[in-house]
Amino acid sequence: MRLQQVLSYVRKAVDDYHMIEEGDKIAVGISGGKDSLTLLYALHALRRFYPKHFDIHAVTVDLGFGNLDLSRIEAICSQELQIPYTIVKTDIANIIFEQRKESNPCSLCAKMRKGALNTEAKRLGCNKIAYAHHKDDVIETMLLSLIYEGRFHTFAPKTYLDRMDLTVIRPLLFVNEADVIGFKNMYHLEIEKSPCPVDGY
Repeated sequence: MRLQQVLSYVRKAVDDYHMIEEGDKIAVGISGGKDSLTLLYALHALRRFYPKHFDIHAVTVDLGFGNLDLSRIEAICSQELQIPYTIVKTDIANIIFEQRKESNPCSLCAKMRKGALNTEAKRLGCNKIAYAHHKDDVIETMLLSLIYEGRFHTFAPKTYLDRMDLTVIRPLLFVNEADVIGFKNMYHLEIEKSPCPVDGY
């Protein structure tokens, strides 16, 4: 999928759900995977012609496994896209796998990652955070909620976090995962695989 096609979906989501306002400073959560890199490219391109002016700042939360190579992402941000990039060093991996020895670590890890990202976004002066959830994530979350909670529910396109005074937006809402894969392949995006031992499980 070409960037212009991704942009059309992102523009529709941003417009339909009023995700971006004049003067916003948006922290873009970057894991190093295909979804977050697609979002970064899309927001970077959108910024050039969108009628409401906004800034973006890429942020990666390093869980502390010690083998995460972010040099390619740093090069993309500094040389190709020319946007600021911050890496947040944490001890999340040690806390979850060594200290607490969590048998089902993903839920706690997600909360701690979000907490670290929110804190850094505030420190950087951002008022919004962009997550790279796409259409498949919406549907999967809805089905999981139906099966395990007995309710038909999924995350909102835009969520205000009142305790942090931050707004979470999901601009890839209308993009299929297959299209993200197509975008990655077409533009030869070099993704960084998660070093987490339970990634994919």
